[in-house]
Amino acid sequence: MAKSFKVTLKRGLIGTTQSQRDAVRCLGLRRINHSNVIQDNPANRGQISKVQHLVQVEVQS
Repeated sequence: MAKSFKVTLKRGLIGTTQSQRDAVRCLGLRRINHSNVIQDNPANRGQISKVQHLVQVEVQS
C-alpha cells in the first residue's frame, strides 16, 4: 500500500456539484495544475474517487 499520493487538479470546477468542490478543497487543491501530497488513508481515497475525473493521481513511496 502506498504511503502517500501526489494529487494534481487537471480540470476546472465549473459545472461540478458542491460536494465535488468540497472534496477538491479538502484535498488541498486551489487551482488548475496545483498539486498536493496527501497521506494514504480511506478518507482521502474516498475523496479522490469522488473527483477522479478532475484530478491526476501519482503514487509516492
